[in-house]
Amino acid sequence: MLTADADWTETTLCALMREATVDKHDVKKIHRELYSPPSKDFTVVDVPEFRYIAVDGSGDPNTSPAYANAVEALYGVAYTLKFASKKTLGRDFAIGPLEGLWRADDPTAFTARRKDSWDWTMMISQPDWITEDMVRAAVDGVAKKKDNPALADIRLLTLIEGTCVQILHIGSYDDETPILERLHNHYLPEHGLTFNGDHHEIYLSDARRTAPAKLRTILRQPVRPA
Repeated sequence: MLTADADWTETTLCALMREATVDKHDVKKIHRELYSPPSKDFTVVDVPEFRYIAVDGSGDPNTSPAYANAVEALYGVAYTLKFASKKTLGRDFAIGPLEGLWRADDPTAFTARRKDSWDWTMMISQPDWITEDMVRAAVDGVAKKKDNPALADIRLLTLIEGTCVQILHIGSYDDETPILERLHNHYLPEHGLTFNGDHHEIYLSDARRTAPAKLRTILRQPVRPA
């Protein structure tokens, strides 16, 4: 049986743990409705302003060295920012999922999976207190440890997507085609909507540790009235 002092200690520790959890900025919890859509039906959401560290590139993400370098650079800088923020500002945050904006001159390049013609912006969300100076310092810190050409291209990006249609895709990235065809050829025209920005994907799973059939990816499309 716990003594009164032990009861107090346990209660205090639990309270401190809860406080730490509340104070830690977690974009997926703060914007739960944007990061946990259903997988059966498209939903319409209003996406506010977000800030990201981002890298632009082009080419097939499965084979492009530029893509691999971009993702590695983003994670290196994201973790460096997290530790610096906690140490110097006393403000901690969870590393958000990898996200990507995808574009092509011909929109059918996505449903046809013509990956060589894709342009992309890979990014990781940041809390609003992260500044340009902090990003530059983090990039410099990572560059001292790792020679990665993508580090020079990392930038702080502000994105306001507004009205979007999104859905959760469960499965391989290459199996997204039927959902995108439903979105492009049925849902949008049937609801009087058209494209209003880049195709946006949010990768909730770690592809290195997750079977392709169990990958969870949010597919998001900014829209406007046709």
